[in-house]
Amino acid sequence: MKKTTLFRHLVDAPEILIMPGAHDALSARIIAHAGFKALAVGGYAVSAVHLAKPDVGLLTLTEMVDHVARVVDAADIPVLADGDTGHGNVTNVIRTVRAIERTGAAAMFLEDQLFPKRCGHMEGKAVIPTAEMIAKLKAAADARTDEDFVIMARTDALAPHGLDEAIDRANRYCEAGADMIFVEAPRSIAEMRRITSEIEAPTMANNVEGGKTPFLPARDLQALGYRLVAFPTSAIYAASAALAGVMQVMAASGSTEGFRDRMMTFEEFNRFIGLPLIRDLERQYYDPRLPTSPLQENRHGG
Repeated sequence: MKKTTLFRHLVDAPEILIMPGAHDALSARIIAHAGFKALAVGGYAVSAVHLAKPDVGLLTLTEMVDHVARVVDAADIPVLADGDTGHGNVTNVIRTVRAIERTGAAAMFLEDQLFPKRCGHMEGKAVIPTAEMIAKLKAAADARTDEDFVIMARTDALAPHGLDEAIDRANRYCEAGADMIFVEAPRSIAEMRRITSEIEAPTMANNVEGGKTPFLPARDLQALGYRLVAFPTSAIYAASAALAGVMQVMAASGSTEGFRDRMMTFEEFNRFIGLPLIRDLERQYYDPRLPTSPLQENRHGG
């Protein structure tokens, strides 16, 4: 089954779809190995690993596309990619959709923030006119080559204009061709309940540790009516904390001994990233134990 079709089936399944955020190819492989059925790639974490900068619109389209392609290659599960604002007007959106679809991602989302955008849980957000976003979504829907490739519309209108405006935009985005909706940063369970009940499309929750939205377990989000939930920052926050911890131990003691119980070994890591499979593949094409050809033997005095 195509990853695009599989992603749609996972969203339609009775159980809410949980998508951890992958900040690189290695974290994507870890997520897939843990048994998750899909993952997300968000600009917040990608900006952090590529630039060590916050999510304020610094990443280019080509940087994001290259990153998504590596994640898709590393994890054999559907990937939801961040299309940001589409990187410009409708013609830029067309290029963005086609580029992300070519990576093998199963889905992407486009947002209605004014460029340069901000992380959805930051202050000072502004959004473009509804009509402009509708035009972008129509262009996005027309640009895809696989009709199952999911176009999710994200609106950040709640913070600057209120929930009524966000819900109105979401439903108009559905009419324009969006398959799913992501209303960013609701501030209460009551707002979350209105989002799922008043929007005529599957909705995604966004669990950001320390963000503006109530941080609820997936089962509670499912009870509220959400069909999928992303955990976009969990992996990057955990990885950053672990890296800071081992560096502190190393700086203080000149060794990693005090952190070793929280690390993989050389052999464990090599197995995890697939070294045995690489060696098996090499032997399929060439085994140095095989006898040499007569010509080679003659060249060496045989």
